This record gives sequence, C-alpha cells and structure tokens, in this order.
Amino acid sequence: MNCRAHYRVLCGFAVVSLVVLLTWFGVPAVSSQGIVIRSHFVEGEIPSHPSDPAWEKLAPLPIPLSGQVITRPVWPDPSARALSIRSFHNGKEIGFLMEWQDATKNEQLTPGVFRDGAAVALPLGDAPAFFCMGQLDHYVNIWHWKADWQSDVDRRLARSKQKKRRGGGIRRFEVIPRRPSSVEDLIGGGFSTLTSKKSQGRIKGQAEWKRGFWRVVMKRPLTQPGDDLENEAVLDPGRMQAIAFAVWNGENKERNGQKAVAAWMQLLIDPVKSTEKSG
Repeated sequence: MNCRAHYRVLCGFAVVSLVVLLTWFGVPAVSSQGIVIRSHFVEGEIPSHPSDPAWEKLAPLPIPLSGQVITRPVWPDPSARALSIRSFHNGKEIGFLMEWQDATKNEQLTPGVFRDGAAVALPLGDAPAFFCMGQLDHYVNIWHWKADWQSDVDRRLARSKQKKRRGGGIRRFEVIPRRPSSVEDLIGGGFSTLTSKKSQGRIKGQAEWKRGFWRVVMKRPLTQPGDDLENEAVLDPGRMQAIAFAVWNGENKERNGQKAVAAWMQLLIDPVKSTEKSG
C-alpha cells in the first residue's frame, strides 16, 4: 500500500472513530456539511464594526458546532454549540460577522487564564484539506481572532485618542503590544504545524462582547488579477469555496485543539453585479 492510499485508510478510520467517540461521550454528531454560506454582493464599504446597522440587512445563518475529538487532548464538551454567520463583499473586499453565545468576556492570556477566540479556515487549493489543521499536501489558511489581541488594539486606539485630546501634559506609561490586527494570519499543514505568516495585518478584525454574546467581524481584500500573495486562500467573486470555523471559550479553559468546531461547508461568493444601465 502506498503512502497516499495508507493516508486515505487512516482518514477513513479517523472519521469512523470520530462518530464512535461522539456517541460514547454523548456529544451529538452535528454536521455542517451541506450548508452553503452566501457572501452577498453590495456596493459601498463593507462594515467593519459588528454593531454597524448594515449587518442587520442580512439574516444570520446558524451553524452547528461540535467538540474536537480528532486529536489529543480531545474536547468533547465545548461550551459553544452554535454560531451564526453573515457575509458581504463589494468586489474588492469581503467581510464576515460571526456571533456566538459566551456568558463571560475573557480577554487575557496569562498562566492558567485563557482567552476567547474564533477562527476561519480556508483551503489553499481547490480541494478541502483536513478541516482542523490541514495536512501535509493540502494546507489551510487560518484567520485566528483573539480577544486579548482585540483588547491590545482597542487600548492603543483609545490611548491615541486621549493624546490628541490632551495635546500634551502628563503621559501615563503603559506597555501595550503593537498589533497590526486583532486577527493572526496562519498556515497549517497538519497537527503541530501551525505557523504565523511573516506578513500580518492584511486581515482586519473588530469585535464587541455585549449581553453574553461575542460579535466578531473579520475582513480581507478579495483576490485581484495579478496578485502574487504566498499562502493566501483564493477568494474570488463567483467562486464556490470551502470554509470551516472554530470557537474557543477561555472561561471553559479552551485553548489550542480544545475548541468547538464546524467542519467544511461551502462559501458562495456572489458575482459582481454591474450597475450600468443598458441602452
């Protein structure tokens, strides 16, 4: 048996094992397969903030989540059981609004304290890879939003505004990490291979926690003709693209592979509509 055939056998065994483990631990084997997420074409700017009323023009699409039980340490009982997705694009940029229930806001990462987070996974090729972290010959591009990074970005912005209002005076010393974004741009080629890309900041994030819910926006430029960006998922208007999601609840001590996941589903990016009138 060659390596590729051996890998397919292992994958099949992993799927069967997953169903058995879900049943054993009493976790419903929810599936996101067959779900199509539509990114709606709109003219004008893509909303950056989750409270922007433009998002209310779209009905949220509920996505079921289940525990990660593929690799150790397994996490059969995540706190998040569902999230909802909305998406817009304007032919130049695409944005996603993710919403899920979380009773506590966890935006610190210290020994024994864990942060909230969310991720979007997109295969680098046309064929979906293994949805958790990709595999050796099928890499994935992962956008990982982190609540502590969001706090750093927000605090730096607030401090900048305070400086402008004061125009001088006494300066408070506070060490706040400089973040190009609250979203880390990553590449995965299998478990324990997750790597941060050298160039960061192309994917922007903005979030708010309110009344027991996180609402997170992630935005990225669409792929343009002539783009030669290494290790970046192709996102084109009119394209059907595989996509997966993950959510972490820091209060539930979720981190790394201990998370709630939604396996591959389809993202349909609307074609760009011409506004020119004929005749």
